[in-house]
Amino acid sequence: MSPQDVTPKTITVVGGSAAGLYAAGLLAEAGAHVDVIERSETLAPLPRTLIVTSRMRELLGPLGEPSILNRISRFELFTDGRAAQIELTVPDLIIERSTLIRTLAGQAEKAGARFHFGRRFIQLKPANKGIRLIAEGGANGAMEEHESQAVIGADGAASKVAQTAGWPRQRTVPLVQAIVRLPADYPAGTVRVWFVPDDTPYFYWLIPESATQGALGLIGEDGAATRRALDHFLERKQFEPLAYQGARIPVYHRWVPVKRAVGAGDVYLVGDAAGQVKVTTVGGIVTGLRGAAGAAEAILNGGRSKILKRLRRELDTHLLIRRGLHRFQQADYSRLVDLLGVRARQLLSIHTRDEAARVLWNILRTEPRFALMGLRGVLMGGSIAPPEGAAEGND
Repeated sequence: MSPQDVTPKTITVVGGSAAGLYAAGLLAEAGAHVDVIERSETLAPLPRTLIVTSRMRELLGPLGEPSILNRISRFELFTDGRAAQIELTVPDLIIERSTLIRTLAGQAEKAGARFHFGRRFIQLKPANKGIRLIAEGGANGAMEEHESQAVIGADGAASKVAQTAGWPRQRTVPLVQAIVRLPADYPAGTVRVWFVPDDTPYFYWLIPESATQGALGLIGEDGAATRRALDHFLERKQFEPLAYQGARIPVYHRWVPVKRAVGAGDVYLVGDAAGQVKVTTVGGIVTGLRGAAGAAEAILNGGRSKILKRLRRELDTHLLIRRGLHRFQQADYSRLVDLLGVRARQLLSIHTRDEAARVLWNILRTEPRFALMGLRGVLMGGSIAPPEGAAEGND
């Protein structure tokens, strides 16, 4: 990313998310003056165990290493008495989200970004040379203003920056998972996935963060029902929850343009604020980091970003796959597992979830019956988004 002749010199990032902090670090390293506005009094992200592909390493290099808890070499898929194994050529990574956020914050600060904690975003106003951001929580709780040429909204799925700048509110789904002890004979470096469409249109997962402990969870559509389903599943599988983790995740149903003009400046959205989440798995760390890199590239290059164009194609491909799967019944998943022959498993072992277009094209070439199953799923109809007003629940 090389700046043009006129480079924005002042950037304000709202929200201490992984995507926001990554964008802050990239911009500060490029010579911009970056301020990060964070509502919390200190940087204290909630812990959450996540699985990402090796693409995170490609993006972050050594910066991502402190957050890695474990490496995954195998997936085991279960449905209605059937099972399939997929061996990974390049291991997936189990990470601790809070550690990643702290590391990215340290890198951004080292590059020159200035942090302002205990500031609650209030609104944006046009300014003569950019945007005036008003926040509450300065000295004695007073209002304070930050004037910049660009603002990055990195304040999550319910982004106040997005709402203030005119983007519609996103719909979200609940993620709930329990930290559990692993049985003594649990295979090392293995993630287990169960398809139980009576409980969720997505799946259950068990991701081991160490040899003795893992996170068992699911994505649902209704918060309270999702928690109940998890508790019943834990009981059936004889796991005792040691702690619970949860969040609400945006549902990607179309590309959200990430840039809007306010006055003489521009507002960008990154990460969950922009809905940059793979709707097949509802994973957003890698795609959020890519969105952050794209926003930084656009700010430094007069609004143009090849990264964002590629990210849009990737997210749209995940949406196509999810539409094919979302109304699957148990028999459909059983058929899907039956179709995972040697060649299909080899393709899934070589290509990651962050290469959706390549995976989809190659698998359809190898086994055309997947296309017929996907078409049937699409024709079954129904939106992948939860209904308006779905219960939020305790997650």
